[in-house]
Formats: sequence, C-alpha cells, structure tokens
Amino acid sequence: MSRKSWHLDRRSFLRGVGVSCALPYLEAMELDVKALDAKEPKRACFVYFPNGCSLPDEDDEKYAHWRWFPKGEGANFEYTKVLEPLEPFRDQTAIYGGLSHPRSRELLGHLAGDTWLTGGDLRGGHYKNSISVDQLAARHLKKHTRYPSFIFSTDGGVGYKSRVSTLSFDDNGRPIPSEHRHRQIFERYFSVQGGETTAERRRSIKEGKKIVDLVLEESKRLWKRLGVHDKRKMDEYLSSLSSVEEQVQRNEEWLDTPLKPFNADHLKLDPNPKADPKAYVRTMYDLIVLGFQTDVTRVMTYMLAREDGMGFGDSWPSLTVGVNKGHHTISHDAHEGHWDEWGPYDNWYAQQFAYFIGRMKETTDEWGPLLDNTMTLYGSSCTTTHNARNYPMAIVGGKNLGIRHGHYSRYSKVGLMSSGADQLTGAVLERAVEKVGEDDLPCSNLYVSMLQALGIETESFADSTGPLEGFFA
Repeated sequence: MSRKSWHLDRRSFLRGVGVSCALPYLEAMELDVKALDAKEPKRACFVYFPNGCSLPDEDDEKYAHWRWFPKGEGANFEYTKVLEPLEPFRDQTAIYGGLSHPRSRELLGHLAGDTWLTGGDLRGGHYKNSISVDQLAARHLKKHTRYPSFIFSTDGGVGYKSRVSTLSFDDNGRPIPSEHRHRQIFERYFSVQGGETTAERRRSIKEGKKIVDLVLEESKRLWKRLGVHDKRKMDEYLSSLSSVEEQVQRNEEWLDTPLKPFNADHLKLDPNPKADPKAYVRTMYDLIVLGFQTDVTRVMTYMLAREDGMGFGDSWPSLTVGVNKGHHTISHDAHEGHWDEWGPYDNWYAQQFAYFIGRMKETTDEWGPLLDNTMTLYGSSCTTTHNARNYPMAIVGGKNLGIRHGHYSRYSKVGLMSSGADQLTGAVLERAVEKVGEDDLPCSNLYVSMLQALGIETESFADSTGPLEGFFA
C-alpha cells in the first residue's frame, strides 16, 4: 500500500521557532504503524515515597484504619483510609506484603532506600551497589524509543551515599542523576537537539510564549489533513500541553528558591509560602503521562522525596495535611495519636498517585488507555522507620502484561502466599519452602516477574530466588 498525502509518519513533529513537538498517535499514522509491524508497547514506571509508611497493629481498634496495607487478603481485601484513593482502580491493582531485600535489613538508618530498585549488598562498611531494575529494563526497551529512560525526583541530582535523590543506578552501581526542574524536563520532550534549549526558545520563554503558541501555525496546516477523530485527539493533546506548561510556569518560582541551611539530625525547614506540593507532584505526574503518550521512553522512575528529612519533600506534611512536623519526624514519633498524623499524609501521597493513575487511564494511544500497557510500582523500602522488612508495595496498571490484579497477596515467612493459597499446587508450595529461609523472600523476585512481564527473558535479578509465585494471572 502506497503512502497517501494525508498519511503521517509515527515519529512526526510539529515545529515552531526553536522547538519541535512530538505528536501522539493519530489515525493518519495507521499505515506507518502497520508498515512497522508494531506490537503493543510494554512500559514500566517506578514511584517511591520515603520514610516508610503508617503501620499500626492490625488489631488496634483505634488506629487500624490508618494501616497502609489493606484489611483481609486475596480478592476480598478492603482498603483502609490510606489507600482508599485507589479503590476506583481495584481491578488493575495488585498489593504485595511480606517482601523486602534481605541484604538491606541490617543497614544503618535509611540506607535501604539506596537499594530499593537494586537489591544491592551494602553491608560490611563498604558501598558497592548494583544495577537498578529500571535500568535493566531500559537496556532492553530503549530500541523502541528516543530515550532509554527518564529519571525524576523532587530534589534532583544523586544526593549522596545512604541518602540518594535518585532511584536509578547504572551497570556499575553508580547513581544516575535525576531531574527535577519541570521547565528543563518539559523542554526536553520538544527539542530536536536532544534536550538542549535553543537560543530562540530561551528568548520565547522570557517573552512568556508557550510551546503551543510556537507550533500553532504548523498545527493549523496539519489540521486540514486530519479526520474528525484525529482533530479531537489533537485538540485534547494541545490542550494538555498548554495546561502542563502553565503549571510549570507557576511552579518555577518555588523551584528556584534555595533550601535553608539545616542539620540532618534535627531538620526544621520553615514552610515556603510559595510552595504548592500538590501542584508540583501532579505536574511531574503529568510530564510522565506525556512521555508515555508520545512514546519517547517506556521506562521512568520518580522519587517523590528523599529519606531522613532531606530536601523539599520533608516540609510537605505542614502544607498538605496540617501537621506541623517534617515527614521524617512524623515517622519517628511514637506518642499517642502518632498514626493520626502519619496516616493522613500517606493518604495524601495516595491521592496524588491516584491522580496519576486516572490520567493514565483516560489518556490513550493507538493501543487504548496508557494504563493497560503500563505497570507502575508504588512503594517504599521500609515499613515503620528503620524497619526494612515488609515493604509497602503495589503494582497498578498493565492488565495487558498478564499481571494478576485485584488481589492483596501476603507472603508468609516461608514465601507462601497466604491469600489464595488454595490456588497454588503442593509442588509450588514445596519449591517456595526450598528456595527461601524464614522471612527471607527477596523483593527481587517481584522484579524478576516484572522484567518477564516486559518481555525480558530472565530468571534472576540481584539476590532473587526466581520469579514471584502468583504474580501472573
């Protein structure tokens, strides 16, 4: 079949002065997609929150509703107030309890955060990390996209050993710098120079011109070639670009405000009246959606805040849920009513994450909702502070990747899944007992299964003993 005048290349751009804007999938690209024998994309996103989670005892009648993990197990679990925002996505959610990195449990303080995606062995007074699971996935999926992966955080850079500000580590275990300035990230998507902001674009930013303004003329020319459905899709996409950039502009003044001096042991940051954590976090989530929508990458990480009271995120509780303490301080506090401070903040994090999942569900490409082909791991590297066991972990999305959703799977001391155990054969249970010791089921088993869901043939990652039993439907 020959290409018609109205056919578009899958990698088409709208161009303006100093910018080029990647297009989402349009029906006019159908010929190009068929010619490439395209297959459904498989994507992964990793979202991390620091300092553990609210975890009162299950039988605590006064505070159990602030427990991060659900009530009950299997398909009949009930969300507590913490993860209640995820209820609309129950059929695309899998929650895991009982997983952790055995080699990270005895590490000092919050050092376990450095190994959340690596499972690296940092014991014995040395620091020798290993590759993170997102970078292993990026190595295999980068052939499909312009960028191997995007690495985002609230604070940017790498931080320092034991208090990193990135989730991603290269083949040699070295931390990969994260990005946090929305403007720089936003411009990265729309520059043919591969991320550099041109002199022309810098001038237009100073003049207050948005990306949509600069590509308006070419979009009008393209409009004449599009059908009814494509016109609606283009209108939605350009509106989304405009909305995100408006919020980027509002956030910039806060991001340029330097951190106040602080003592890491007794951090007390004065709330910044210009800060809007909700807008900041949601803008970053919007940028992630745009990245997947334009298929510029299929692997992303986002570190919501740093461990141990470091960085911007520690002051957010006072700006979001009215608790005039830092997040790290809340996680250490043990006074009566402690869970009434921590639980609402965990709920706030869950609200922002639910916003992201909602955007992924409503945003489509040629294969349908982005959510269906994208699995997002949401979690932390400890439960209550310094307890690097029983990581709070949930995977949302990726129903086309074969994941077993709609379950809270709680792994016992011998690695058995107590929820739905009747569905596992005796041979599976015996293998689980043989593979792991007491309370030693590696979180890396989950990562092996995630890699397999992405189409990567592997049976091991870090200290794994194999795939996670019960991960796939």
